[in-house]
Amino acid sequence: MNGKTHLMGGLAACAVVETVMDGSDFSPLFYIGGMVGAFLPDICHVHSTIGRRLPLLSKMISFVFGHRTFTHSLLFLGIVHVLLDMVLPEAANVHIGLFAGMISHILLDMATVRGVKLFFPFTMRVRLPLYIRTGGKVEGVVQLVLIGWLIIWSYQFVQSWL
Repeated sequence: MNGKTHLMGGLAACAVVETVMDGSDFSPLFYIGGMVGAFLPDICHVHSTIGRRLPLLSKMISFVFGHRTFTHSLLFLGIVHVLLDMVLPEAANVHIGLFAGMISHILLDMATVRGVKLFFPFTMRVRLPLYIRTGGKVEGVVQLVLIGWLIIWSYQFVQSWL
């Protein structure tokens, strides 16, 4: 999936989490965390949105692990969780948003032809039964569906305040 799809997926995942958890006390950092999380797994791809902003780190991770392996795995999610607990122990909003974005990213990439190595270091690739080609017309439809869902959710969210 491309960066726009991941961004919309991360925001949609945050909206779902906020609804399910009744996150009325979530700060804007929750959604910022979701947007960062939506891009973070692609740190292994030098031409990705985050890879272009952190080129040295991206090149090192890509060289060592390759694309859609370690940074798209449950192991990576666990390591990020431990690091966040050490660095930002009081920032629950950021943690939850970041993980919503990261999980949405991994799920969206599981819906592509290549899938992901979810159980890295094991080499098995995991792909959803229905999958699409990255950058194709169907991905554009996925983007539109996510945008539409976000618009509907935002409208309902605002109406609940009035």
